[in-house]
Amino acid sequence: MKKIFAALLSASFLLSPIVASQASADDFRRPPVIEKKVIVKKTVVRPHWKKGYRVNAGEPRRFHNVNDYRRYRLAPPPRGYQWVRADNDFLLIGITSGVISSIIAGR
Repeated sequence: MKKIFAALLSASFLLSPIVASQASADDFRRPPVIEKKVIVKKTVVRPHWKKGYRVNAGEPRRFHNVNDYRRYRLAPPPRGYQWVRADNDFLLIGITSGVISSIIAGR
């Protein structure tokens, strides 16, 4: 029994470098794996535009009139209203009252 155990133990010592060299040879054949650490910052921006909100006198400086509303796939504005772009949102605003009647998030 001792002779069998000694033979198995010596065989394991002799075969371990062969197995290790085969494993390391496989590592050189495959392309190296490059790990990249990607950090994504998510910011939640809550629009302060609400339907029925009256636009202040100072806010129209931030607006841009949208004359080519078909380009942005917007419906034609009714009489007395106009489309304006604020940040990345489209607002349908009454010309005389300044009240927001519709909001469409930017595409």
